[in-house]
Amino acid sequence: MGMRLLLLGSGGREHAMGWKLAASQELDLLISAPGNPGLAEVGAVVTAIDINDPEVVTSLALSNAVDLVVIGPEAPLAAGIADALIGAGIPTCGPTRLGAQLESSKSFAKGVMERAGVSTAEATTFTEYAAAVNFLADTEGPYVVKADGLAAGKGVLVTEDLDAAQNWVRLCIDGHFGEAGTTVMIERHLAGEEVSVFALCDGTEAVAMTSARDYKRLLDGDRGPNTGGMGCYSPPTNLPHDLVATTMGDIIRPVLETLSADGITYRGFLYAGLVLTTEGLKVLEFNCRLGDPEAAVLLPLLDEDFIELTAAAATGNLDSTPLRWKPGAAVDVVVASAGYPNRPEHGAQIQYIEDAAAIDGVHIFHAGTARTTEGLVVNGGRVLNVVGTGATVGAARARAYKAVKTIHFDGIQFRTDIAS
Repeated sequence: MGMRLLLLGSGGREHAMGWKLAASQELDLLISAPGNPGLAEVGAVVTAIDINDPEVVTSLALSNAVDLVVIGPEAPLAAGIADALIGAGIPTCGPTRLGAQLESSKSFAKGVMERAGVSTAEATTFTEYAAAVNFLADTEGPYVVKADGLAAGKGVLVTEDLDAAQNWVRLCIDGHFGEAGTTVMIERHLAGEEVSVFALCDGTEAVAMTSARDYKRLLDGDRGPNTGGMGCYSPPTNLPHDLVATTMGDIIRPVLETLSADGITYRGFLYAGLVLTTEGLKVLEFNCRLGDPEAAVLLPLLDEDFIELTAAAATGNLDSTPLRWKPGAAVDVVVASAGYPNRPEHGAQIQYIEDAAAIDGVHIFHAGTARTTEGLVVNGGRVLNVVGTGATVGAARARAYKAVKTIHFDGIQFRTDIAS
């Protein structure tokens, strides 16, 4: 008898996770909530559901007798969904609300890092506009201003412009990012290459899920506004050979031990956003989940049963043996809608996606799409993750862009320099 799974989320990350879960020999039933058209092709979807409501999610899991719940996005984690599921006796891959504060509260994360001896940027938090803008006026740029809580990747401004930084403080404190912005963090700018390292944790043990490099800006050459991510690739080139091992030993495990000392058992994915500075490796941020879009390149390269892995993390039974990875590389190009990220336009019909998916070595993961009587249409800012795999980064990139250029919808936008 196989396992019955519930996967929470509706984005490109969740489609990649659902695709990988569905490939497992252990699977009996996969339900995605609220899912998307891509997830509907690999299992059942329950669309009319609030996945941030603990009672509703627990009821869905119990009524379907699921053996495991895998939580994709950050909002349900911050809402305590894992707490409710674990309380009902359902193994859950995803941290509790207290553990998820590593992402949902930047000031909490700074405190944990300080006690764990993890190197990060110096930062000061403010709840009053005047104090924050005066502090900025007394410092030199580049200025880094962050909404303290969850802001879907859009609550951070890095700028040389003092006026822009002070205006960002006002946006945050005036509620532009909701509750995320009522506390503002001003951080010392970290100069250097950025890279992300991912781990899967079971409370005491952690295994590395390797590294990826993503592209946050909308336009080529890292110009334009910040987005949720316009593409990524793995493995990154020209990195220190011991980067992953150093991250696990100096960052991930000390953080797990510090949380455990605080009575927090952290089970699920932990994503460290890192900067390679002249002073050494420093943590830029933590996320309590697989990255989006990074999941789209990590999971096609992972040579393990994803159900076995997530179940082991959820039940505190991870093996310390390093994970197996397929040789080669993966490149993801995010295809976005007109108007993204500020005013994404919906409704454009998506054409030739089947032709793109038929290209050898290509995977297409749905993010902002919807199925209508007219066919597949745009239903979000980031529409598709178009992933090419190959023996080298260059070969994977060529396949990804061949597929991207096959797809069409009105207002389509994408970067042309991912992994270049």
